[in-house]
Amino acid sequence: MSLILTVNGGSSSLKCALFFRHDDIADNVYTIKLSNILNTPKMKVMSSKGEILEQHLLDMTEIAIDHRHQSCLDEVIQWVHKNLPDSDIKAVGHRVVHGGELFSEPVVVNDEILKNLEDLIPLAPLHQPYSIKLIRACQHLKPDLPQILCFDTMFHTDQPDVEQHYAIPRKFTKAGIHRYGFHGLSYEFIQHALKKIGNGAESAKTVVCHLGAGSSMCAIKEGKSIASSMGFSAVEGLPMGTRTGNIDPGVLLYLQRNYHMDTDQLESFIYKDCGWLGVSGISSDMQELKKSDKPEAEEAIAMFVYRAALEIGRLSAALQGLDQLVFTAGVGENDSSLRQRVCDQLDWLGVKLNKSANQESEAIISKATSPVVVRVIPTNEEAMIARHTENILAAAES
Repeated sequence: MSLILTVNGGSSSLKCALFFRHDDIADNVYTIKLSNILNTPKMKVMSSKGEILEQHLLDMTEIAIDHRHQSCLDEVIQWVHKNLPDSDIKAVGHRVVHGGELFSEPVVVNDEILKNLEDLIPLAPLHQPYSIKLIRACQHLKPDLPQILCFDTMFHTDQPDVEQHYAIPRKFTKAGIHRYGFHGLSYEFIQHALKKIGNGAESAKTVVCHLGAGSSMCAIKEGKSIASSMGFSAVEGLPMGTRTGNIDPGVLLYLQRNYHMDTDQLESFIYKDCGWLGVSGISSDMQELKKSDKPEAEEAIAMFVYRAALEIGRLSAALQGLDQLVFTAGVGENDSSLRQRVCDQLDWLGVKLNKSANQESEAIISKATSPVVVRVIPTNEEAMIARHTENILAAAES
């Protein structure tokens, strides 16, 4: 059995998926998640239907923190050898957060490209290093295996200048300081799903809401990204689990001058201390906030809903209208009450929610009479990575 392995890593987590190759198509067969990597890693193996097949803790007390990602990846590969002895991993597909101005499509990794990725670390300091670490881990564990890099920014590379550029001197714009947009693999998957639905869904004026601890939105017209909520970094846009979202830069200058925060402290502030956690003082988890009876928890939720409705309005203006609204990702797919709260603020745009369909998380949750179709579509970044990896493999083999 010929397989593609996808790798999607964070600072303390690793999500891998195995896809079976046949007839130039990659079908998911297993998903393997490793959490709490920096402490006591937990490994969970699931079927393509999401059924938990096994889960257990890994003893890595003797392994240095810097080697944990490689060790966890090795656990995944060993699991494949043990449980799928007749299988053969043909390639690894990686999610890389930032492609900068260099990468607008998937590429096969080499030493020069790895150097380019390292040069992009300042653009994504909390994400890019872990992508590079996992790529190098794969090179160490499977040196002869092709590795295909898929970038979260590449879906947005053709956005118009008026959307991408900040009102700053041109020399800084030319140096790469502009809006990039992220979660592109998720948006690309949703666009493929809309194409399968047909009946014009793939060409409609669409706002996709990728809502979770990391949240963003994207305006898609004729299948192309024309505007997005995230910008130069993954901080801009909506308030998230621990990220500020949009904030007046003057606030950061004020904190620097009056609270004597240095660059590292400001970075921690905007990425780790704010958002739902900062407002509530309770948690960065939306479900935990909903369980709380403290007014600060409700304030964090209400702020998120309000800002989400505002951003949908801005993106609808970029589209010059709205035909379709899509909810996806952890909160977007599973939190019916939050979807309702967002949609309740969009009546002026023509959003008419079918409350019972929304409660059941049906594929279409708007009323039949609603001028705007509202959908719930589960995203799958790993499937998109596998698709790109398969295309490159197929081209090389033809």
